Amino acid sequence: MGSLSIWHWLIVIVLAMLLFGGRGKLSSLMGDAAKGIKAFREGLKGEDEAKGPSDGVSSLPRTEAEKDDLKR
Repeated sequence: MGSLSIWHWLIVIVLAMLLFGGRGKLSSLMGDAAKGIKAFREGLKGEDEAKGPSDGVSSLPRTEAEKDDLKR
């Protein structure tokens, strides 16, 4: 039970061939993941720009006293 049988080694070899074999499959997967992360970040930036620049005024509901101060 402590040693690996031939089946264990065959499974490890097959997995290694799938990940590292032929035309850099692993590197292409990492490249696709990087493109996805970049697209996600650009999407977040787009949401921030769509909201517009902040002029320092909070969008939270104000109390009556704060509303009166703003009117003066």
